[in-house]
Amino acid sequence: MSRATPPDAHAGVVVADARRCCALVVALALLAVSVALQRDAPRPDDFYTAPDELSAQPGQLLRSEPFTRALPEGAQAWRILYTTTGDAGDQVTASALVVAPQERTSDPLPVVAWAHGTTGVARGCAPSVLDNSFEAGATPALDQVVDNGWVMVATDYVGLGSEGEHAYLLGPRPGGRSSTRCEPPGSSTTWRSATGPSSGVTRRVGTAPCGPASSLPSTGQDVGVVGVVAMAPASDLPGLVANLDVVPGGALFASYVMEGYADTYDDVRYEDYVRPSARILVRELAGRRLAEKSTLVSVIESLVAGGPIFVGSPTTGAFGERLDENVPTGSIPAPLLLAQGEDDQLVLPEAQAAYAEERCETHGNVDFRTYAGRDHVPLVEDDSPLIPELIAWTRDRFDGEPATPTCP
Repeated sequence: MSRATPPDAHAGVVVADARRCCALVVALALLAVSVALQRDAPRPDDFYTAPDELSAQPGQLLRSEPFTRALPEGAQAWRILYTTTGDAGDQVTASALVVAPQERTSDPLPVVAWAHGTTGVARGCAPSVLDNSFEAGATPALDQVVDNGWVMVATDYVGLGSEGEHAYLLGPRPGGRSSTRCEPPGSSTTWRSATGPSSGVTRRVGTAPCGPASSLPSTGQDVGVVGVVAMAPASDLPGLVANLDVVPGGALFASYVMEGYADTYDDVRYEDYVRPSARILVRELAGRRLAEKSTLVSVIESLVAGGPIFVGSPTTGAFGERLDENVPTGSIPAPLLLAQGEDDQLVLPEAQAAYAEERCETHGNVDFRTYAGRDHVPLVEDDSPLIPELIAWTRDRFDGEPATPTCP
């Protein structure tokens, strides 16, 4: 004789089913709203389309045109399309913004090669495409750059404006992504400084006209780099990814990392690391621009979906091994200013301190500075105490002053 199921058990099942049904209905409604919002999002125009034949020489300027949105007083700018080397060693294209003072103060002009922070991983996420070009990915102190008579070249990377695969939080692999020299239109310049926040410098950008950090030695060119600045860089990739499930808005960054690594490595698979009920959501989030209106919808969706994105730890197995492979360990051929907010919830201060110690042992010329009360984004906002120090440090490097390391 079968035992009857208690009434409260039936009620529990009904409630659980109702919750799942409501979550599905809300998620579908939000997805529809998201699609409608994305219809109005900026998209790359024909400027970003590569010509049918590319030069075999990386660093060739393919086209340029004036850029006029939200420029500092006394500045002129262009957007450019140029050749660079892809991960497979093939010739690809990337875009960038070049901002220069209208009046020349020297010849050649000092150049800051800017590697922006996270804006997204889909085509259309390039700062030069977005309406808020200089806010996207954090581009602080642009007024001071122009006032000092410097040029800023801010790469969009491959795949965000131009066609191709965007390698998010991925370092260079053998045979690919070499840095090159590329002159702004109508200007004789010398590449001398590499700067970037968060995922910028640490991803070892070789898609910039002058790639900073550890991609530089592979060029075989005298790019004259006198300093590298890394602001809250993603130096501990396994620790960063493991922490995303508990960080506000971490679902977005998790989707970017998962999409990039799954597209790049055959042994990193969604089904091994993302819980079944979150897989559609994660793939859909990966197509979002970080600063677009539908990002709000993304956050709500992740809350509705409930629970962590990852099944178990993403730092185990093939994913963990690939994250370890992409931790930046290459030589940096110039003094390094490493800045970190003490209240950073995304890039943990203790992990950065460990990275600074390791850099001191292998590199030596490291100036590690921390900033009380600053979270990840506030570290690079205009009112941050880092900004005047950043300008002063950069000016000293351009003036040939010796750097003062904080290494013991």
